[in-house]
Parts: sequence; structure tokens; C-alpha cells
Amino acid sequence: MCRLVGMTRIATIERMNSMLRQPDLQRPSRFGYLMGLYGSNYWQLTRLFGPRGLVPGRYRSQGQVGLPLRLDVLEQHAFTTDLRLSYEFVDDLTGQPDPSAHLRLFSDARMAEVTACYFGSRLEDVLGRSAPVATVFRHRLRMNAFLSKWLEYLEQSGHSRFGLTMLV
Repeated sequence: MCRLVGMTRIATIERMNSMLRQPDLQRPSRFGYLMGLYGSNYWQLTRLFGPRGLVPGRYRSQGQVGLPLRLDVLEQHAFTTDLRLSYEFVDDLTGQPDPSAHLRLFSDARMAEVTACYFGSRLEDVLGRSAPVATVFRHRLRMNAFLSKWLEYLEQSGHSRFGLTMLV
């Protein structure tokens, strides 16, 4: 039985590889990849912390490994939630939490995007007001890929909604 399952997997992989060699098969665009990251980040955040069920305020998660995590629910509206996610670690140079990510969750579209990394580093502050579209796109792609990897690490480190305590 085990050998049969292995052979089926090999056949499936070979079939997928042959499909990739076909010239008319389109690969996802970079924009499609970014939209996929937004969706993936939404579900990772929802699974980890359930932010739509939290009232605005500051929360702490100890996790099982690493530094304590701080989750600030900044604003909550009918279809959007603004969050800041950071460790309880302060950068000596700026005096701000590091790493830090400002996030916006769109519950109707089921997407989450990073609006800024680090304190006060909005897109305009980092890239300037007249940055080329390709530069802005690459920056958004990097920030959201970072969030995806960070959320995966946080889950592996034992952070979850069940370990959140509200700070006063």
C-alpha cells in the first residue's frame, strides 16, 4: 500500500512538471502573488490572534520560545481593523519597538496588508511621495512577505489568541 501511494505521488509530480513545461501555461503574476500574500496573511492573523474579536487596546503574548509579543488593536470599524504587531524589545537608536509592523485587516475582502514597518515609517516616509510604481510595489511585496514569515515563526513559537492577555 505504501509503495502504491509513493508511486501515485511520483506520477502526480511528473504530471505537474509536464504542465509547467507547456509554453501556454501562465504562471501567477507578481500582482497575483501579492494578493495571495494579503489573503494568506489575513488567515494567519485570524488563526493566530482572532483580531476581529478583540476590543481596541494593548495585548501581550508570552509564547513558548523567544521574546514576548505585543499586539495593539489601534482601531476597529465595520470592515477594517488596524493593528500594530511588535516584540517587547526597544531599538536603542529610535526608542521604538523593533521589529514592528502596522497592519490593516479588511474583513470583507479577507485580506491583511502591512501599511508600515517600524514606527513612523509610512510608505511616503520610506520611498518619498513620487516613488515609481515598481518601487512601491516591490516595497509592498517585501513588507508582506516579511509579515508572512514572521507570522509563521510566531505560530511555531507558541503565540496564539489563547495566550493573549490585555494590558492596562
